[in-house]
Amino acid sequence: MPGRLVRSRTAERVAELLGSREGRRHLGNYGWTQGMPVVMTQPEESLDDVMGLVSVHKRPVLVAMLEKQTEELKFLHISEPSPVLEVVPASAPRSTIKDLFAQAEHSGMAAFRVKYWQYSAVAHAVPHFDANAPGHRYAAQESGSSL
Repeated sequence: MPGRLVRSRTAERVAELLGSREGRRHLGNYGWTQGMPVVMTQPEESLDDVMGLVSVHKRPVLVAMLEKQTEELKFLHISEPSPVLEVVPASAPRSTIKDLFAQAEHSGMAAFRVKYWQYSAVAHAVPHFDANAPGHRYAAQESGSSL
């Protein structure tokens, strides 16, 4: 259809989550604020490329990724690179965003730096939001429609 935007499955899932009061509350508990940029990624994307997109915003962002095997929507809260952080070595040239997710999920957060950043930044893993957990329903479910 001419003029229609193609949306990724990740973007659709992020829109669903941000469309729910509970989803916004959950993300807000981990640093998301109204109007905060969300960068959509694929697991095998280059970490340098993804952080290039993050850098454009010049502020903290959420990075969203859909885990291919489980279809789990994952988020990282990425700080701005900062001179107050210890400068860590730049990530390996072939590092992927999936690698950073794994590193941050292992300990809850990870200091990292990409090759073109002078300073390090911090990636905080956002815990999974389970829409089926008690008290978690999407807005569409509240209005009587189903997902």
